[in-house]
Amino acid sequence: MTHTRSALLLGFGYVAKATAPHLRAAGFQLTGTSRSIEKSREMRALGVAPLIDPATGDLREAMAGASHILVSVPPGETGDPVLEALGGDVDLSGLDWLGYLSTTGIYGDADGGWVSEATPPAPVEARSVRRLEAERAWQALSDKTRIFRLAGIYGPGRSALEKVQAGTARRIVKPGQVFSRIHVDDIAAALMASIARPEAAGPFNLADEMPAPQADVTAFAAELLGVDPPPVEDFDTAEMSAMMRSFFSSSRRVSSEATRAALGWTLQYPTYRDGLQAIYAASI
Repeated sequence: MTHTRSALLLGFGYVAKATAPHLRAAGFQLTGTSRSIEKSREMRALGVAPLIDPATGDLREAMAGASHILVSVPPGETGDPVLEALGGDVDLSGLDWLGYLSTTGIYGDADGGWVSEATPPAPVEARSVRRLEAERAWQALSDKTRIFRLAGIYGPGRSALEKVQAGTARRIVKPGQVFSRIHVDDIAAALMASIARPEAAGPFNLADEMPAPQADVTAFAAELLGVDPPPVEDFDTAEMSAMMRSFFSSSRRVSSEATRAALGWTLQYPTYRDGLQAIYAASI
């Protein structure tokens, strides 16, 4: 069965919003789901037909009519909300590609070492366990499913620069701790590269080439802005929420070398320095 090139964006968050213009430029007709009626105007401005909190029947129909589906809805405590709503009853016989946005958190703690696409998942946090379960559920639904494991996402409006400007940035130091990151525009480019090469099965790691401590990124953002960085805080004594502290429970460097080779994907922002410099330059 042949479909018109039509993409369904399940969840219209930061990544889906950045990817939509690329899909439109490639000739896709776009539909997106959201629970927020306030997003309708924003979606229409980007050429995305909104489905706000769709009924199960409407969701099944939208999925059955799509040639491409991008899933960015995170799992909840009881599982993936989309699959729960569908109850396994969905026709994907005409599907060409389905991209599921997961997290590199599924690799767990590598004690600062490198993980790659071949590293067996070993999630530590409950939210990462749920992500891995959701990955497997979407893979079971269709052999067209492609898994994208994202490092920490940043980009315009969502970077260390905005946090420094708002006075909310912190420099928390935990010896040996490193994080990997990925610019949102590089995510969009990787998704489009996968659509162009649907035979590449993955899983795909989306991370840049410069893992670094959180404190270093904050300090560089302050340097770009020409302001003093926030004071250094020791992880062991710093006050923070349980959620924030949990992000420091795992330390790993994420390689995306195999993904770049499989998809012919080139990083526009190979380091956080490149990404932050571009965001800063666009703001002045």
